[in-house]
Amino acid sequence: MGMKLGSSLLREERRLRIFENRVLRIFVSKRDEVTGQWRKLHNEQINDLYSSPNIIQVIKSRIRWAGHVARMGSVYRVLVGKPEGTRPSGRPRHRREWNI
Repeated sequence: MGMKLGSSLLREERRLRIFENRVLRIFVSKRDEVTGQWRKLHNEQINDLYSSPNIIQVIKSRIRWAGHVARMGSVYRVLVGKPEGTRPSGRPRHRREWNI
């Protein structure tokens, strides 16, 4: 069971990397200065041009943060809990402070 879980996580990471490179290739595409034709950029070139951390690092850090929040207790209820009560319908009531 552990091997299946590990291999599926690696497969998902690989799929995310492929998706991210496809999206970045669209936004970071360049023309050749000499011929004026579009160049196909390799993944290393895309990573050099795009300075943000890759999507896998961002997801892992957010999962780590979510685990930290889950261990906090009462704050977890605020983030996950559903609000109680109802909001009034229609536009907000006019307040005196708004006329100042």
